[in-house]
Amino acid sequence: MKKTLLIAALLAVALAACGKKEDAPAADAAAVVAPAADAAASAAATAASTATDAAATAASTATDAAATAASTAVDAAKDAASTAVDATKDAAAAAAAPAASK
Repeated sequence: MKKTLLIAALLAVALAACGKKEDAPAADAAAVVAPAADAAASAAATAASTATDAAATAASTATDAAATAASTAVDAAKDAASTAVDATKDAAAAAAAPAASK
């Protein structure tokens, strides 16, 4: 009977040990996830900063191009107006010359 009682006690201890759950792996997972989340947040912040800088550069370039185009258009309009004035003067002089010779 002592042997049966001893075997039953050992069996009970073995079954109790097999049924325990360990909480340590969950804590280890949290320790691994936290740095990964920090790294992901840092990467996202860097990407956002880079995108903002690229957008600012593109906007600046577009503004410069528009200003240059506007300046070129103004110069072309001035040249056209000057040519029109010269042509009008020449036409007026040509019209007045035959009238003066009569």
